[in-house]
Amino acid sequence: MSRKTLAAALSVVSNSTLVVLKLLVGFVSGSVSIIAEGIHSANDLVASLIALISVRIAERPPDREHPYGHGKAESISAAAEAMLIVGAAVWIVIEAIQKMLRPQPVQHLGWGTVVMAVSVLVNVVVSRYLFRVAREEDSPALEADAHHLATDVYTSLGVLVGLAVTWLTGWHIIDPLVAIGVAVLILRIGLSLTTKSLHHLMDAQLPATDVARIEDILNGESRIHSWHNLRTRKSGNTRHIDLHIVFRTDATLLEAHQVADDLEKRIAQELAPAHVVIHVDPYDPAKAQPASEQGETRCC
Repeated sequence: MSRKTLAAALSVVSNSTLVVLKLLVGFVSGSVSIIAEGIHSANDLVASLIALISVRIAERPPDREHPYGHGKAESISAAAEAMLIVGAAVWIVIEAIQKMLRPQPVQHLGWGTVVMAVSVLVNVVVSRYLFRVAREEDSPALEADAHHLATDVYTSLGVLVGLAVTWLTGWHIIDPLVAIGVAVLILRIGLSLTTKSLHHLMDAQLPATDVARIEDILNGESRIHSWHNLRTRKSGNTRHIDLHIVFRTDATLLEAHQVADDLEKRIAQELAPAHVVIHVDPYDPAKAQPASEQGETRCC
């Protein structure tokens, strides 16, 4: 079992436990905010299962039907998880409004407080671990899963405060109001994750810092005349890069091949894991245009 798979499996186990505890205590106590948290954790559980499946798929090697690998499975997973977050927020608002229209007293506040405290502790530990693995393994699916659990930390703290205020004041309206506050926070994170996941699915260019690292390597290569048509994208944790390099007419085919091969290896090592393809062009002074007109950067 890979490190990413292990992290996703841990998330599944922790969320399964919290779903049972929260829903049990929520229905017994009649607290809509605890039930909302149970639904949120159930949502997290589905997201964790999606992340686990997508990580396993993304780790498959390239094949005939998927020559670029299966990394996009992680971006699809992140998008699905983001939509689940948005859906959960909408459901919580509906339930909270119904509770406000037909208020009922919240019971067994002690049990609710204990469950929320346990939820905060578990999710702090698991989400930090997932964020670390997602960062080190560059995994969009695990990052989305970590955000799920991080929102659970904040919302559980909100529910804890709401339960405490209800216990001290007897104002049962606080419970659905806290649930709506929880939903707003969840919705904000869900929309942010949706935007980020769609960014990857649309094959957007790599971050400016990554592009700058590529350009530094190319601009420091004295054996080429210039370069142009740099294109970048990301699939899972693998960066895909292609570009053209231009040689003077006195360069041999062997020299051009060696330089292109060397640049491919250097860029791939700099941005690993990365797949780099470089096309070789001859320099023709008669057809040359200013660099600004042909999207070309001249290095010498």
